[in-house]
Amino acid sequence: MKWTWPFNGRAGNGQRKNGNGSDADRARPDFLCVGVHKGGTTWLYQQLDSHPDFWMPPLKELHYFDQLSRVQRPSSSRCRDERDRRFLESINRLSAKPYMDFEHYAQLFEPKGPLLSGDISPNYSTLTNKVIRRIVGYFPELKVIFLARDPVERVWSHLSMEVHHHQIESFDVTDIDEVNRNLLRRGLLLRSYPSTVVARWKHYVHPDRFRIYFFDDLQRNPTELRRSILDFLGADPDKPASRVPIEYNSWARMEKLLLTDKVRSHLAQFFKKELKTCAARLGGAARDWPARYGFSLLVFFWDLIDDIDLLSFCDWIS
Repeated sequence: MKWTWPFNGRAGNGQRKNGNGSDADRARPDFLCVGVHKGGTTWLYQQLDSHPDFWMPPLKELHYFDQLSRVQRPSSSRCRDERDRRFLESINRLSAKPYMDFEHYAQLFEPKGPLLSGDISPNYSTLTNKVIRRIVGYFPELKVIFLARDPVERVWSHLSMEVHHHQIESFDVTDIDEVNRNLLRRGLLLRSYPSTVVARWKHYVHPDRFRIYFFDDLQRNPTELRRSILDFLGADPDKPASRVPIEYNSWARMEKLLLTDKVRSHLAQFFKKELKTCAARLGGAARDWPARYGFSLLVFFWDLIDDIDLLSFCDWIS
């Protein structure tokens, strides 16, 4: 049975008032990064955490809107100062509540003061329409970022990570049946269709406050990608980062599972329609994805005619 957060039923626009009727504070997230897993979210957190215009939470992934109380959190979180300590205490209290509390979630961001801050949780790519609608309704000025990655590359990187961290058992990566057994898990599939995730969020977020960025651009030109994201979030792109380089954190790359030509071809066929849909609907670097696997661009718009009901793919999680 699917588990979902109950709501506390309180409506609002994300701003609390004091006795004089003025804004009591600016406690709220300025943005969410809603995915995708293995799409560069750790790099993004590191860049923002080291930028002088931001105060980022001491946890990279808050997981508040996707069953926080059931997520195993890291035992050693960053605790540089009193602000970090207060944040960790607050989120522990908040996660113990049996309902989704937007007001106290907003108060988690009080330590940012006049700086920018946000929540980078790739699992938000799996949120239902109901939760997304409530988030955007409570925080109407919220900016939303989605980091997209070629579904074939992403899913193989995700499987590699799960094996590396012993989240799933090692399997014969040359056996198509074994690959399918892992590929067809519901949790993995929910994260593997970026066109559907984007459509769901764009339905509720104003176009001016939603941006798609690509893992391809992180690999090719991380400096320009950083500049574009900072500009969108309202930060100064010319301010240098402290503590971390701008380049993609290649030192953190773990060894990938062996991807044979046979399995790569199988994954490409599995995601063929999604690759074409992403090319048409996401644009940008996604336009190059089908050609990587030899799929003709001359007919893909005709193929999309048969995909009008793409959004129904995830109706069963709404």
